[in-house]
Amino acid sequence: MLTIKRSVAIIAILFSPLSTASNLTSQLHNFFSAQLAGVSDEVRVSIRTAPNLLPPCEQPLLSMSNNSRLWGNVNVLARCGNDKRYLQVNVQATGNYVVAAMPIVRGGKLEAGNVKLKRGRLDTLPPRTVLDINQLVDAISLRDLSPDQPIQLTQFRQA
Repeated sequence: MLTIKRSVAIIAILFSPLSTASNLTSQLHNFFSAQLAGVSDEVRVSIRTAPNLLPPCEQPLLSMSNNSRLWGNVNVLARCGNDKRYLQVNVQATGNYVVAAMPIVRGGKLEAGNVKLKRGRLDTLPPRTVLDINQLVDAISLRDLSPDQPIQLTQFRQA
């Protein structure tokens, strides 16, 4: 009977980091789903931090700095009381972004007819890719753009 109790205790100890990681993954998924509401409707989260470095509590308070990207490889602060742990997390987000619908020459005006929305993984796009087509109203291209090329904020100016 004593060996059965020990076996159960050992199994519980061995698998407790897995259940903690699973619970934390679920919490991170909910956190990023809320952060990306309206931008992405499909979010996948995987924790890259070693299991022994995960926060010790069941419900850590999760936060990020205000100027952080919300997808790709990101750092998330997890607080358990006075204990602070930074988690390395990979976030894959799928949503709409703006691409050139046809070739656009430098100095050309960006209009509804020459840009379109495309759906895909946001974490694989170049930095500062335009997600809202309304940002391009009365915009002038600063460089030549190829069809289906994601449009970045640095590639245009307002007229």
